[in-house]
Amino acid sequence: MQRFNIFLRSFVFTIFMSTFTFFYSFFCVAANILPFRCRYAIIMFWNKIIIHALKILCKVDYKIEGLENIPKDRTGIILCKHQSTWETFMVPTLFHHAAIILKKELLWVPFFGWGLAIIDPIAINRKDPTNAMDQVISQGKKCLAEGRWILVFPEGTRIPVGHIGKYRLGGARLATATHAPIIPIAHNAGRHWPKRGFIKKPGTIRLVIGKLIETEGRTPEELMEEAKTWIEKTVKKIGG
Repeated sequence: MQRFNIFLRSFVFTIFMSTFTFFYSFFCVAANILPFRCRYAIIMFWNKIIIHALKILCKVDYKIEGLENIPKDRTGIILCKHQSTWETFMVPTLFHHAAIILKKELLWVPFFGWGLAIIDPIAINRKDPTNAMDQVISQGKKCLAEGRWILVFPEGTRIPVGHIGKYRLGGARLATATHAPIIPIAHNAGRHWPKRGFIKKPGTIRLVIGKLIETEGRTPEELMEEAKTWIEKTVKKIGG
């Protein structure tokens, strides 16, 4: 009976998210004429609705730790563990006007991609890594100058719980090129909303925001190793 209840809740959530996203995406397209801050607020409202619906329908709550580590007087590069879809909704709501580095193909996804497009992400062509890195640095500098955080999932794709993906150096290279600090994020969302998982498992997701890692005088390799070590150690600690 409990398994059926979880299945039913997951089914209702999936229908709700798909339906809400479908209709809201047309509103997002129309919002393209609005100033950036308004467009960003519109997408964050969408994110928060999905997170709240997950809590109500699937009993998946969350706990955020380390909010005090987010500085109010500067921005930087967010390096976040990637296990689930959940963190793509949650993390941008925690940071000021976060610019997400993503593969440009995501912008072509109907409805979902339309929402991504209006918040001015840094969309790159992974088939051309040299030009992609130049693009990340040039656009990243512009975003940082505008007071935006930059969100990077260094593993590139969602990694199943208990596994560690290859941490790419792009985010760390951007940090050294711009002298911006890094802030690492660990979580265990994959235990409750797994990769390609229809079933959403009840419980509380823990997300931990680490302390700033200063980048001055350090190499991308050193920075990524420090961030990776902290992230994976913290993920293991919180059961992810």
